[in-house]
Amino acid sequence: MPQTLPGTFPAYTAFAPRVPVHCVTPGLTGFVHRYYDSSPFSPSGRYMALTRLPFEDRLPKPGDVAEIFVVDLVGGHTRRVADTRGWDVQLGAQLQWGADDHSLLFNDLDVGTWQPFGVRLDPLSGERTRLDGTVYSMSPDGLWTASPCLLRMASTQRGYGVVVPRDRIPVNRGASASDGIYLTSTETGASRLLVSIDRIVREAVPALSSARFGKGDFFGFHVKWNPQGTRLMFVLRWLPRSWLPWKRKKSYGLKQVITMDADGGNIRVAVPAELWSQGGHHPNWCPDGDHIVMNLNSTGDGLRFTKLRYDGTGIEVLADPVRGSGHPTMHPNGRHILSDAYTTEPVSFGDGTAPIRLIDVVTRTDTALVRIRTEPLAEPARGALRVDPHPAWDRSYSYIAFNACPEGRRQVFVADMRDVLTRT
Repeated sequence: MPQTLPGTFPAYTAFAPRVPVHCVTPGLTGFVHRYYDSSPFSPSGRYMALTRLPFEDRLPKPGDVAEIFVVDLVGGHTRRVADTRGWDVQLGAQLQWGADDHSLLFNDLDVGTWQPFGVRLDPLSGERTRLDGTVYSMSPDGLWTASPCLLRMASTQRGYGVVVPRDRIPVNRGASASDGIYLTSTETGASRLLVSIDRIVREAVPALSSARFGKGDFFGFHVKWNPQGTRLMFVLRWLPRSWLPWKRKKSYGLKQVITMDADGGNIRVAVPAELWSQGGHHPNWCPDGDHIVMNLNSTGDGLRFTKLRYDGTGIEVLADPVRGSGHPTMHPNGRHILSDAYTTEPVSFGDGTAPIRLIDVVTRTDTALVRIRTEPLAEPARGALRVDPHPAWDRSYSYIAFNACPEGRRQVFVADMRDVLTRT
């Protein structure tokens, strides 16, 4: 965070935050940064990239236009740099930075063909390049984006892909040989299917039960590079064939975490459906690239922050009895876990406010760094319209960005973590 930020952007002071917090979208609303596993801060730390939703009280329809904004944290300026039709309410247009401040990646949508595509934009010059594939998770060197099918994501859950007419959503039957993880070069724009769901189901170790998964269909969901760019994580979902998200919204079928090498080989089941279904959510890579941190109920005593290897071995509960919640990331020091919470989780306050949490694994303590409203005015804004903080680190692991709505409308905030990390 530049030193000029406290004097440029208004401070958030409600409930006496333990760290300095500033709103970086004053005067405007509807903003969202992408997700907790990617950074909205540019490589230099000077800029932030945000999606601005055109409305906050309904889900988007096919063709609705959102805006791409860049916030200059030094100059205090907020500038619209592009429009997009390739977005949804939870993760916006998947805005992510490439190798430097001249490379900003996001998705758009061709409304003639209803096909999504990635864009590489230089936000400083305006130079724009269309990619053949889509943007979801950027490799650490900024050269590759790995993505599930953004059209099919709506078959399992709204809010994370792109919005097209229902008859333009491809149908999966069983384990598809034409759907899976897609790899796109951010330099050439060329895209290919790296590994199919069919191959994942056939080669996964331990083997996936054909008896259990025989009467339904597999879909890809979150894809995540590890920090070293050597492995990929894939959330694989299985749905009974009769399930449709726009008819029933209380179940997302069976979920499991799959990992693989960057070339699509060495396919492992890290979190099997049997373990996830006991209670769990939001897996994320640890900084070492070998382990995963996730909310799991592995002991039957409620959600705990849990660590395990990419192949599912070495499961370990962290900071017990501190409860798990929200969207966890681990600091490279291995001692601190950053997370938030849903307003319905026990660690929240029951009044529409939620904590930004810092958990010390060594002392097994939990500090609510910030308490802030995340319940929007647009009620009932549950499901895809909810406001999740998604706390995300900058590249120096000194600052975080998060979403909230203290006045009931979407804003983005930055917190300075330097002092609190030094004190512990």
